[in-house]
Amino acid sequence: MSVAAALARRVLRRLAGMAATLLVTSFLVFSSLHLAPGDPAAFLVRGRSPSAEQLAAIRQQYGFDEPFLLRYRNWLEGVLHGDFGRSHLFHQDVATVIWSRLPTSLLLVGVSALMIAVVGIGAGTVGALRKGTRTDRTLMLLVTVGAAAPAFAVALLLRSVLGVRLGWFPTIGNGSGVLDSLHHVVLPAAALSVTFTALVTRVTRSAMLDELRREHVEVALSRGTPRRTVIRRHVLRNALGPIVTVSALLVSGMLVSTAIVETAFGMSGVGSLLVQSVDQLDFQVVQAVVLLVVAAFVVVNALVDLLHPLIDPRVAAGGSAR
Repeated sequence: MSVAAALARRVLRRLAGMAATLLVTSFLVFSSLHLAPGDPAAFLVRGRSPSAEQLAAIRQQYGFDEPFLLRYRNWLEGVLHGDFGRSHLFHQDVATVIWSRLPTSLLLVGVSALMIAVVGIGAGTVGALRKGTRTDRTLMLLVTVGAAAPAFAVALLLRSVLGVRLGWFPTIGNGSGVLDSLHHVVLPAAALSVTFTALVTRVTRSAMLDELRREHVEVALSRGTPRRTVIRRHVLRNALGPIVTVSALLVSGMLVSTAIVETAFGMSGVGSLLVQSVDQLDFQVVQAVVLLVVAAFVVVNALVDLLHPLIDPRVAAGGSAR
């Protein structure tokens, strides 16, 4: 089989897997909300005392009186056409509500991902190259604390120290304009990235140590090749496979963690929208946000799987050998 045919087969297999995963997820999300105990029509008018005729009219308006599978099919057809329904809370199309919040969350995730990549990979590399030293032990202590630190606790600490006490950064809101938005997102991004940075640091250190023990690395060093060159060409490059895989999956899952951080810093992003929608029982928005998060995770996972042979040629070589 040619390389192009193998790649095409791999892509088609991943696309089929993505489609199946999203289909199952959409059914589970729709089922978990619409099969929950209670009358959905009563949820929409909570706080009021509607008559039986009014409840019946609401059920008919939103299709709650239709069979479950028919409601799911109609909802799925709308999703495939970009129609996620109408928000009961905001009285707008769900797609419009999410689209207005998405740039804030993407900026938050993007800045956090940059912090994770720079600090996590850098600290992990330093720890591996200085294994057993005081620097390495200090880094591992910080990694242990960072991995166990809840995002909300880190957010409160950063707000209190860097925001309120020192006044270096704003503590609430999204900001306006590029520079002001970046200024506002620094503290939330730092709070969001602490745990993920600790995990990437640990993975980077472990992968680097595995590569440093390889025979070809010892041979290159014994032949007089500069240590910096060996680290760059043979150690770090070969260790990028697991590092990139774990980092990408962590970043794709950060959309869920944004809910805590955005709420703590008063940011109007997708995360805070999810919290607000769950609290107000806005089913349509909750379904759309959960499906969006799962789709992001599945797409990133598929891209990493497809790009892995390019990052680490040994994977492609192993596959072709089989």
